Amino acid sequence: MKRAVVIGATGQIGRPAVAALARDGWEVTAASRGGGRDEAWPEDVRAARLDRDDDAALAALIGDDCDLVVDMVAYDTRHARQLTGLAGRIGSAVVISSVAVYEDDKGRGFDTQAEPDGFPEYPLPLPESQRTVTPGEASYSTRKAALERELLAAGDRLPTTLLRAGAVHGPHCRTPRELYFVKRNLDGRRRRVLAYGGRSRFHPVSVHTLAELIRLAAARPGSRALNACDDEAPPVLEIATAIDTAMGVETETVLVDGPPPVPSVGDSPWSVPLPVVCAMSAAERELGYRPVVRYAETLPETIEWIERQLSGRDWREAYPKMFQAYGDLFDYAAEDAWLDRGRPTGPPAAPGTV
Repeated sequence: MKRAVVIGATGQIGRPAVAALARDGWEVTAASRGGGRDEAWPEDVRAARLDRDDDAALAALIGDDCDLVVDMVAYDTRHARQLTGLAGRIGSAVVISSVAVYEDDKGRGFDTQAEPDGFPEYPLPLPESQRTVTPGEASYSTRKAALERELLAAGDRLPTTLLRAGAVHGPHCRTPRELYFVKRNLDGRRRRVLAYGGRSRFHPVSVHTLAELIRLAAARPGSRALNACDDEAPPVLEIATAIDTAMGVETETVLVDGPPPVPSVGDSPWSVPLPVVCAMSAAERELGYRPVVRYAETLPETIEWIERQLSGRDWREAYPKMFQAYGDLFDYAAEDAWLDRGRPTGPPAAPGTV
């Protein structure tokens, strides 16, 4: 059997990835800071405790002959050099990156989106040949770009597939965008506001899609960067409606044809002024990838996980990183005050909207 080490195995992507590799015949060591296991893993999966930043511990875990390393948590140049420093011991690697590395032809990327006219205008669909931000230590985007640069430069010594993930969804997510609609439904909110006419599209990727891409890349080593997204990029209104359907509720939607009218009103985690939709043709061509799930099909397990996390807790306690990233997503008083002042102007109402 070929031997694989998965770093970050108990995270949202690691859990299904370990299971997929084990089903595909790999002898898997599932490494995480806590050394835990997932109930879905086969019994022969070995769980191991690992501090990702401990070079000696990482080298000892990988050993002298490891066919595959899958790294969910590699973040910057240092992590890349940890892996390339062990290149003689590793057959190939699969490393999670992000679509945040892209910038448009005017140099606008995710780091500039808060600036006036700062949101990037990407080609549709966005190919891997699109330029990326300058590598550095300034931000998440630049550090991921630095990670990519180091690993791709060492491709002759360590073939690495970099998977540029979109908006990840599924159980165990610490920043689930679905929380925005799930909590509103749990709170009995039957009216919502969506900016940009509800047309915003930010390409999602299921943890199951990522697990399949990891499985395929493990079987076809190479040095490359590939988009990692679902086969569909539904607009935010469609996402909201699908969540309503999965939860068995009906909600009235007020569409605003433009940005949020006031802070915290109509600004969902998907609400972007321009679409971010990625091409998946390279993964299809190079890995033989074919879609494995549809967005709406995955919602029940995502919703169930979010509901369990929220049970008996304030949402900011359950999802502190979500609060840090987006602020107060549930300022119902501000929303009601704005709605009570008058109807917005916007596009014609879609079914179930006003």
